[in-house]
Amino acid sequence: MKPLIRRSSESDKKSVASWPVWEKEPSTFPYTYDKEEKCLILQGKATVSCSEGDFWFAAGDFVVFPKGLKCTWKIAEKIKKKYTFG
Repeated sequence: MKPLIRRSSESDKKSVASWPVWEKEPSTFPYTYDKEEKCLILQGKATVSCSEGDFWFAAGDFVVFPKGLKCTWKIAEKIKKKYTFG
């Protein structure tokens, strides 16, 4: 199980307009996804480490974290993202 990371499109940017915002300063912490999360990274850089390897993403990326993913977030630059679970 690993995250899906791709550059965001114009339709992605429009579809996330009503999603809430999450922000976090540089830090490292474990996280387990009990639901799928989709997010658009608005600012910052981070790496998520899981059993399949390390996955880097930054501002402008659209990321899908699958349900059941166990990982460690390593935020290198303050992250700001729009997100939804489901």
